This record gives sequence, structure tokens and C-alpha cells, in this order.
Amino acid sequence: MDPCPFVRLIVESLALKLPQPTKPAGSGVYPTTTPCFCKLRLKNFPSQTALLPLCNGSGDSPPESSTSAAGFHLDSLTLRRLTGKPVTLRIEVYTGRMGRTCGVSCGKLVGRVQVIVDLGVSQTRPSVFQNGWMKLGNEPDKQTAKLHLTVKAEPDPRFVFHFGGEPECSPVVFQIQGNIRQPVFSCKFSADRSRSRSLPPDFTNKNRGWMRTLSGERERQGRERKGWMVMIYDLSGSLVAAASMITPFVPSPGSDRVSRSNPGAWLILRPHGFSVSSWKPWGRLEAWRERGPTDGLGYKFELVTENGPNNGIPIAEATMSVKKGGQFCIDRRVSRDSALSLRSPVKGFVMGSTVEGEGKVSRPVVQVGMQHVTCMADAALFIALSAAIDLSMDACQLFSRKLRKELCHDEQDSSS
Repeated sequence: MDPCPFVRLIVESLALKLPQPTKPAGSGVYPTTTPCFCKLRLKNFPSQTALLPLCNGSGDSPPESSTSAAGFHLDSLTLRRLTGKPVTLRIEVYTGRMGRTCGVSCGKLVGRVQVIVDLGVSQTRPSVFQNGWMKLGNEPDKQTAKLHLTVKAEPDPRFVFHFGGEPECSPVVFQIQGNIRQPVFSCKFSADRSRSRSLPPDFTNKNRGWMRTLSGERERQGRERKGWMVMIYDLSGSLVAAASMITPFVPSPGSDRVSRSNPGAWLILRPHGFSVSSWKPWGRLEAWRERGPTDGLGYKFELVTENGPNNGIPIAEATMSVKKGGQFCIDRRVSRDSALSLRSPVKGFVMGSTVEGEGKVSRPVVQVGMQHVTCMADAALFIALSAAIDLSMDACQLFSRKLRKELCHDEQDSSS
């Protein structure tokens, strides 16, 4: 099982040094306190924005404080297209607030710089293309603003997998390497409302209190989604991982949506013994439906420790659009929660999985960092996690809408 070449282009140590004013600043202009930011542009990639702390030091010493951008991930197809060609990273620096007012950008352009990147050498070894201060102007005799940045690229090989169908349709999962598609796993989806009784008691006891408040079995069946499970098998037919819905997805009182205060949850399980009830939990995924100007699927993933699910280590938490879908990602560098990033034991990219928007056909594409896979069973855990986040989009669908028939196997069985 060989990985695909990937390169991560990293932009960090960002800081801005503004020229000292020769006379008092005018009304409303305070160079030392005005917010500053930059836009990073790489052809055929969405632009990125990062805040810029101001540096008051003299000389060319490194800044006292700095920030980093999310960076760019270049897959094998992009690398083949760009290898041997000069790649230019453009950085535009602005003062003022980020965003727009009445369709007009709030920031005022200070200047631009560009850095040439050689991706050919970056596939095999780390490379640094810029490290230090760059002038934001072409006039040598005039005091100009300076931007400090470090631009480097690192090889980041990843295993790539593709679901051959929607997770609820029990598809085959292929490993992708260039133009080669090789089957490596098969999935089996089921929906059994009685399943939670066979799971380890440590993971069900804490959910019983609020379940008793639901009135009647018939009402509960119509107002909860429970018992979903995806089993992952290797080519020999051995069960190597599973995702089990441990906490039902139920609407909050007086609404038809799963709230953040009472999310549904999955356990990602690894083999231990012959019965699934004796398997060991590897991770726990919570999901809910966010309120806001646009509906979002909120999620939180944590590694389960030996102390049980209540003492997990959170390593990913974000929201993606319900309408457009998005990318489920475990990557410390792109975490927007600084506190979460500091607590996370993971380094760099762990995994990413595509999720289609509500009502759309979803065949997840999964990327897993090579350093996190030592055997096929490791990869299977990430496949199970990908299936769980994809199915959470359906589980968090408004309860005023009917689920697709593929997600209601138990109801079909009971009526036949």
C-alpha cells in the first residue's frame, strides 16, 4: 500500500513593520494600532487571509510576535501539472478591517511581495524559499513598510481512498494511486434500534437519563435516529473497524433539529475479541445542526483514552455548510480554535474527508497522512470515521423531513 505524493506549502512567521511617521498621524489614523492583514494568492487555489501583528523592533531581527496562514495542500495531480514550472506565491498587505462594507473592501492596500516556489525539490525534502523581511515598495531611498514571512514546502505523502458509493449503500472502498483504483475495504451499513443494548455499558449509562423523558416507544421511534452502524471489512472478509451510533440523534424540545446542547454521537471502534460489544473505542464523534444565517453541520472529534469517553482528547472541532458540504479535517495547522490546537497531541495533517451537502449523492474521498498508518487496520479506522461524519449529515437533517429509504432498514424489516 503506497501513498500518493503531496506537498504542503507553509506560510508562517508573519508580521508587519510600518515606517515611522514623520509627523503626527491624522484623525483616525494610528499606525501602531490599526489592524493589518494580508491575502495570500496561489494560482488555481482559493485565496487565504491572515492577520498581521505589528512589529516595533529595529533592524532585521525576527519579530517578537507573529502569525501563520493555513497554507496550501498540493496533491499529486497538481504537482504533476506544476513540476518544472515556476510557481509564484503573491502576498498583498492591507491596513484596516478585513471584509467588505456595502460591497467595498474595508482594507487599504499597503503593498505586495511575491515569492517563487520550486515544487520539484519539495516532493523529496523540505525546502525554504523565503525567511526574513521583505520591502513592500520599489523605492530604495524611501522608508517603506516591511513584511516578515517564512515560506517553505514539505513533502506530505498521503494515502487516498474513495468510497465507491454512499456509505449507507454498503459500498466498496478503493485506494487511489494515480490512475490506479484498487479495492481495499468493503462496508456494511445497518440500522438496528436495539443495538445500543449490546454496546459496552460504560458508553450507554450516561445516555439513559434523558432517554427516559421521551414518552412512549412509538413517539421515540418517530423522533430519534438511532442504531446506525457501519462495519469495515478487509479483502479477506475480516472485520477491521466499525462506526457505531452510540447516542441517538434527537431534536431539541420544541424544535425539529439536533442541537449542540444535546448532540448525537458515534464511537469509532477497533477489534478486540470476537464480539463488537467487547471492541475498544478509538474515537468519539459528536455532531449537531448549527443555527445561524446559513445552516451548518457542527462536529467535534476526540480520541478516547483509557479513562473512558468522558475524558477524551479533542483534536477536531468545526462547522461545515449543510447546503454545500465541505471537508472534515484533522489538521493542527488549520484549526481555528487556538485552545483546541494547543491541547491536541497531533502534529500537522492527520486526515481529510469530503462531505457533500444535504440531499446530494456523497461518495467520500479520504486522505490520511502516511505517518498515521502502519497497517491496513489503521487506515480502516479513518474510513469508519469518514463514514460516520458523512452519515451525520443525514442524521442531522431536520426532523420535519423524511429520511431516505436506505437509512431506514429496520423500519422496512418490521413492515415486511
